[in-house]
Amino acid sequence: MQKPSIPKGTRDFSPIEMSKRNYIFNTIREAFHLFGFQQIETPAMENLSTLMGKYGDEGDKLLFKILNSGNYLSGVDQNELSEGATNKLATKLCEKGLRYDLTVPFARYVVMNRNDITFPFRRYQIQPVWRADRPQRGRYREFYQCDADVIGSDSLLNEVELIQLMDDVYQRLNIRVAIKMNNRKILSGIAEIIGEPDKIVDITVAIDKLDKIGLENVNIELASKGISNEAISLLQPIILLEGHNFEKLSVLKNVLRTSEIGRKGVEELEYILRKIDLLKLHCELDVDLTLARGLNYYTGAIFEVKALDVEIGSITGGGRYDNLTGVFGLPGVSGVGISFGADRIFDVLNQLDLYPQDSLLTTQILFVNFGEKEEEYCLPIISELRKAGIRVEMYPEAAKMKKQLGYADTKKIPYTAIVGENEIKERKIMLKNMQTGEQKLMNIEQIIVSLH
Repeated sequence: MQKPSIPKGTRDFSPIEMSKRNYIFNTIREAFHLFGFQQIETPAMENLSTLMGKYGDEGDKLLFKILNSGNYLSGVDQNELSEGATNKLATKLCEKGLRYDLTVPFARYVVMNRNDITFPFRRYQIQPVWRADRPQRGRYREFYQCDADVIGSDSLLNEVELIQLMDDVYQRLNIRVAIKMNNRKILSGIAEIIGEPDKIVDITVAIDKLDKIGLENVNIELASKGISNEAISLLQPIILLEGHNFEKLSVLKNVLRTSEIGRKGVEELEYILRKIDLLKLHCELDVDLTLARGLNYYTGAIFEVKALDVEIGSITGGGRYDNLTGVFGLPGVSGVGISFGADRIFDVLNQLDLYPQDSLLTTQILFVNFGEKEEEYCLPIISELRKAGIRVEMYPEAAKMKKQLGYADTKKIPYTAIVGENEIKERKIMLKNMQTGEQKLMNIEQIIVSLH
């Protein structure tokens, strides 16, 4: 008989892992509510026509497609089958696919519900997404995204709010992070002034390696991508950009003085930084010109969050997109959003062991079962304790004491309640601290006070 298994790139989560994950989701959800975001949900599967062509060719390849039910071959020509034209076939065999992210379904939702939505619309969504990617550390085929977007407003105050939101979440989670920020318009301006508008991706990929490979090798890589010597020399002040954020912007202002779009990008970042200066952020906020993110997607500010104490990819990302709903027939609706990668945050918290003890919501007291008479005395007490918000369970059988205490140990239950004849007579409960072994005779009220 074949052993059961799960698909590559997916995971089971045990009760302890689920309590850790729920701690993350609840922390993020609390922050979303604090900033006035409201929750929506969209289906796990969307029509393929909604998803295809929104993420570029690479993204289209990574979509999980769902075979039509019934006789899915009915509309397919035998010649097409024998030719094996997979992409062409996929559109005929599959009308639906699993969602790749939460942003495109959100755009579809906005267009379908535009008459019922009050703009600007602040929405959040915490749901799984699926990508037919090659699984590796920190990259899964099924993972959760926690998205917050403001749509229907051009104001850069939204960007300022999202920076505060990221700062708030990571302070709550106690993770030291740096928020990296750039602007798509600056990248377009750079490509424009050096006369290489099509090479912007190659340029940012090369610049990003400066720390690892040094300036000389960055310039060699740029040349290998067909970028002219003249363009490379124009790039030098940009590659070597240093200093605090406003110093970087003042260099950029000079470098991009002949590019209208580039200057606009610098102005936008300046505005955001001026407003942020009025606030007290806990984490670093750095202007980082190597930050590119999905370039065909964003049109303004772009963000990425890096954990400072763990080697892992970005744990939050996002930015401004000016016409996402246009592909669904509603042009000109600007939005800005961020996405928290819950699975990577989970890995970071595990590595640094940053879960507060009380966040794991395990049982607080196990009532030891000595038999029917004791059961009947304990059941109303357990009910009272639960009403007071204390997490309690009773061992279901009158098994050996060693077995019951072993169960409490394994489940990391901090207290056991022992009720025998003497306790029943005195209308009390013997509460045992499983770590120290200390035992105390108490009534219900005392237990409630001591565990709150």
